[in-house]
Amino acid sequence: MYLKKLITLSIFIITVSLLSGCRKIDASAAPKAAKTCPGEDAQFSMEFFKANNRGERFAKGINHVIIFNPRSAALDFKVNVGLSHQLYTKDARGKIRREYIPKQFNELISDGNSTLNGQRPIAAINADYIDTDNKPQGLNISRGVEYSGDFKNKRSSFGISGDKPQERRATIQAGRRDTNILNYNLVGGNGRFYRQGKFKDICQDLGDFACKQATNRSMAAITNNGYVILLVNDVKANSTIEVNSTNQELTPDKFDDVLEGIARNNCLGQIQEGILFDGGMSPGLYYNQKC
Repeated sequence: MYLKKLITLSIFIITVSLLSGCRKIDASAAPKAAKTCPGEDAQFSMEFFKANNRGERFAKGINHVIIFNPRSAALDFKVNVGLSHQLYTKDARGKIRREYIPKQFNELISDGNSTLNGQRPIAAINADYIDTDNKPQGLNISRGVEYSGDFKNKRSSFGISGDKPQERRATIQAGRRDTNILNYNLVGGNGRFYRQGKFKDICQDLGDFACKQATNRSMAAITNNGYVILLVNDVKANSTIEVNSTNQELTPDKFDDVLEGIARNNCLGQIQEGILFDGGMSPGLYYNQKC
């Protein structure tokens, strides 16, 4: 599935590990009645579903949700950035090339830089956004190589560490992490609304336009059990959405309602950290129905 395809700068990508193939991935976009709660399933890797603003699964839900286990050996991760050349390439002097160009979301999930070990993305979310000079703003690191902007030390970012799959960690914080292995895959973000389990309504921090007018939301959250929730709320993306009191655009004071509902209903634990990605005019979420 695609949501809006506007200009973007970097996306967080999930691929299927070559070692594991596709057997552990439920790649159906349709919600299914699980025999076990995902967080209680030792084999759980990733799942996509729609939910209302209470975090309940709902076929016509406004919230497009991906939940996944960063420690799953069936998954691998990278960050893709809008570049005019291949990721990680160096110039004649041996320095990393960083020639940024704006790309649409669908370009970033389909160009050559989106593959990992020959595998196409199974899921992706829009993360950082570009400035007027077509450069990134936040902290973006793709498998250890940095492509960052002026606010890389000020704005929080979302990341998945390197290391063996069973030792991977998801993190959200401002600037580079103290432990270098945590800086393996990072994407810049916007407002941070959970810190160490405490929720904050960040409407005032975002300003009136981002809080009340540009209400398409793109976000990530991490639970105390290490699971990740990716969510896009976009009322204009799908005409089949059933808009009602529990299924409408999200305001910042309601972020906790939907995320805590998703975590609770899927046995993922309690929300510890939460961050807004590039939303407003260009949220983007992709889940590959064919693996």
